[in-house]
Amino acid sequence: MEHQNFEKFSVTLPREMARVIHERVSSGNYGSVSEVIRDAMRVWLQRERRLAALDAALARGIAELDAGREQDAELVRNELRERLSAKSPDPA
Repeated sequence: MEHQNFEKFSVTLPREMARVIHERVSSGNYGSVSEVIRDAMRVWLQRERRLAALDAALARGIAELDAGREQDAELVRNELRERLSAKSPDPA
């Protein structure tokens, strides 16, 4: 890992969470407890960014509706289905 500024934390976790962390380290997937926590934080931050983007998109959509610029619901459904099917792996 590049030289970065770090801050040390002391946290108390429920036994189940601690067990999962130790399992990840023992499995060799992570080199340390800190790596597990950092990875979990990265995932959490990514999720927060996705949720913020979704909130912004919803706000834009509501503003469009409030301004009277609406789209046919069936067209929107079809577009969403196409987008979802393009992202979904083929179950075959």
